[in-house]
Amino acid sequence: MGSLSYLCAMLKSTLIKAVEAGAAVMQRYFQGEFTISNKEGINNLVTEADHASEKAIFEVIKTDYPDHYILSEEAGAIVMDSDFKWIIDPIDGTVNFAHGLPLCCVSVAIEQNGEMILGAVYNPFIKEFFFAQRGYGATLNDKKITVSEETSVAKSCLVTGFPYTYLDLPNSPLDVFSRLIRGGVPVRRLGSAAMDLCWVAAGRFDGFYEHKLQAWDSAAGFLIVEEAGGRVSDFAGDRYSPYQPHIIATNGKIHDELVEVVNGRHKHFVK
Repeated sequence: MGSLSYLCAMLKSTLIKAVEAGAAVMQRYFQGEFTISNKEGINNLVTEADHASEKAIFEVIKTDYPDHYILSEEAGAIVMDSDFKWIIDPIDGTVNFAHGLPLCCVSVAIEQNGEMILGAVYNPFIKEFFFAQRGYGATLNDKKITVSEETSVAKSCLVTGFPYTYLDLPNSPLDVFSRLIRGGVPVRRLGSAAMDLCWVAAGRFDGFYEHKLQAWDSAAGFLIVEEAGGRVSDFAGDRYSPYQPHIIATNGKIHDELVEVVNGRHKHFVK
């Protein structure tokens, strides 16, 4: 047990250094001049700052743990034969960042043998550092956080995001959004899934759902929600995996009801 605690402490130290290194790069580039290019889909941006932040994060991790597996948004998978995987979004909310909006962050998580054990999300512009360790709760700037107490979707404040590329299939993101808005539920859209999840964990939002996320978008945030006492699932309400696209994250009290709403099965929210 002692050796495990020591290992987690060492991993936590490197995780914090890595996130802070990425955030320092974000601050250096923010509202300055940098190159912007486009990935698949309209407005799916990547900037010079994304690559520079990723490089800074990599340098910290590779110095301390050169043999660990890394999965990162821009570089992809750096496969190593290791029990540990670092899952990295060097700037979550790149469109916001590129437009000078301070709703963006660094998100880094550590997975051990398929289980997320540590996660950190840092927005340096509003000075909010969220952290969670499996089994030890979640914190914002070193103070414990917990999810909200709301018990009804109708009385909730929700947050969502819209993917840049998706087919207009039945029960699309716009369909779900329309149901909730027409039902009088406030639904916000920040443009950063990692921040959405952290703000659920902090009790600012009662729930979050999105149709198409990548592992680096949610790996840290979903652990932070769970450790703050919330619940995270796929659209079926089953155990969440960041390697599939659908997510519903709530305070737990509205979870089953929001699953029904998202799937179009809730009578009050189906016109």
